Amino acid sequence: MTFTQYQKSAIATKKQWDDPKFERMYLAMSIAGEAGEVIEIIKKHVRDGTEINLEKLKLELGDVLWYIAALSDAFDLNLDDVAVANIDKLRKRHGESFSGYGDRSGE
Repeated sequence: MTFTQYQKSAIATKKQWDDPKFERMYLAMSIAGEAGEVIEIIKKHVRDGTEINLEKLKLELGDVLWYIAALSDAFDLNLDDVAVANIDKLRKRHGESFSGYGDRSGE
């Protein structure tokens, strides 16, 4: 699945808002909230030495991704373009030392 395919599927479940400013604010705040849930999982692992429930982590990361896809859509941004721009930024920042973290395009 590409990011574009994911984004189309995700936004099909998105609530339609009357006020674009409110929608954008709500979606941005929701990214922070969902990221907080990811942080809690990691925090408890580090603090208490608990095992990480990978299924729960995967679901929480998916929630973060959903809100990123929805917020991107609210600004008419394609998630594939967002991902490519991020990699381009990293290449510029790290130059030759940037490995791209491996080519995982076939996965």
